[in-house]
Amino acid sequence: MVDPDAVSLSILVFRIAIAFGIGALIGLEREQSDSAGLFAGSRTFPLFALYGALVQAFFPAMLPIALISLAIPLTVAYAGRIRVAGDIGLTTLVTALLTVVLGALATHSERGAILAVVVAGAVTVLLSAKGVIHRFADRIDERERHASMKFILVVLVVLPLVPDRELDVLFGINPRYVWLMVAFVSGLSFVAYVLGRVIGVQRGIAVTGVLGGFVSSTATAVSMAERTTEEHTLYRICAFSTIAASIVMFPRALIEVTVVNPNLLPYVVVPLGAMTGMGAVVAVVVYWRSRTETELDADTEIRNPFRLRPALFFGAVFAAVLSVSEFAHVQLGDSGIYAIAFVSGLADVDAITLTMSTLAADGTVPPEVAATGIVIGAVANTLLKAGLAWLLGTRQLGRTVTAVLGAVSVVGILFVVLV
Repeated sequence: MVDPDAVSLSILVFRIAIAFGIGALIGLEREQSDSAGLFAGSRTFPLFALYGALVQAFFPAMLPIALISLAIPLTVAYAGRIRVAGDIGLTTLVTALLTVVLGALATHSERGAILAVVVAGAVTVLLSAKGVIHRFADRIDERERHASMKFILVVLVVLPLVPDRELDVLFGINPRYVWLMVAFVSGLSFVAYVLGRVIGVQRGIAVTGVLGGFVSSTATAVSMAERTTEEHTLYRICAFSTIAASIVMFPRALIEVTVVNPNLLPYVVVPLGAMTGMGAVVAVVVYWRSRTETELDADTEIRNPFRLRPALFFGAVFAAVLSVSEFAHVQLGDSGIYAIAFVSGLADVDAITLTMSTLAADGTVPPEVAATGIVIGAVANTLLKAGLAWLLGTRQLGRTVTAVLGAVSVVGILFVVLV
C-alpha cells in the first residue's frame, strides 16, 4: 500500500525543485544583463524562489508579510546599486519580488506550478529581449503610439460596459462577444505588425508577404500590384508576396477556429491545410525563379492595425454576417449559408470564419456546413486577390498570381463539391 504522506512529500519536493529551477532560469538571465549582477544574480534569484515556495508550503498566511519583509532589504540594496552604479532602473527589483511570487505559486497547486513555469518563461524572454524591445519602441512614431493607446483604452474601458447577453434590438446578437472577436482579430494582426517592425524596414520579400498576410492580405495584394506598375521587372517577386499573403490567410483562419470552436477544427483542417500546402509548394517555385531578379527587398507598408475605425468596421461586418447567416440558414437552408459565405468572403475571411465557428458551436448549423462555408469564403477571397492582380498590376503579375491562386482555389472547390 502506498503511503499518502510519502506521495505528498514527493510532490512537494518536486514543486520546490520547480521553484528552484524558475529562480535559476531568471537568475542566469539577470547575471548576464548589464547591471543586474550588482544587485542580484544566479545565486540570489533561486533563493528568492525557494523563499516564496517554502513560505507558501508551510506558512501560506504569512506570504504577504514575507514579501514585505523581503521588500525592505531589497529596497536598501537597490538604493546601494543606485549609488554605486548610477542605475535607477526598477526591472531587477520588480523581477526579484515576482520571483518570490512565482516560487510561492509553484507550491500552491498543480495548476499554480504549471502557470509559474509558463510565466517564468515569458518573464525570461521579456528580460532578454531588452534591446529588441527598445529598438521597436524607437521605431514607433507618435501617431502610431496614439493609435495603439486609443484602441487599447477603448478595449479596456468599453469591454466591461458592453452587455454580456443577447439583445433583441440587435437581432439576438451578444455585443460583448462581437467586441471580443474584434480584439482577437486585431491582436493577431498586431503580433505580425510587431514582428515586422522588429525585423526592420529593409526586410526580405518573403517576410513581407507572410507578415502582410497576417495583417491584411488584401492590402498586401494591392501594394504589390501597384509596385509592378512602377517596376515591371519585379513582377515575380511581387507575385510571390501576393501569393504568400493569400496563403497565410488559411493558417490564420485555422487559428481563429481553434480559439472560437476547437470542435470544428477537424472539419476545416484538411481543406485549408491542402490549400495551404498547394499554395506553398507553387510559391516556392515562384520565389526560386524570382531570385534571378536584381532586387529582393521589395517592401510594402504595414500599418499599425490598432486603429479604431477599421476595428469598428470589422465589428459591424462581423455582427451583420453573424445575424444574416443565421437568418439565411433558417429561411434558405444550407444554400443560404453558402451564398452569404461567398459574398462575405470577398470582403473579409475573418468575419465569415468567426461567424461559422460561432454558429457551429451554438448548434445553429451543422459542423459540415460551417466548414464548407469557411472554405467557400476562403476561395472567394483568394479569387479576389487574383482579380486585384489583373486590375491593378501588370499582365505578367496577373497571369502568375491567377495560375497559382487558381490552383489553390480548385483544391477548395473540389472539397466543396466532393465532400
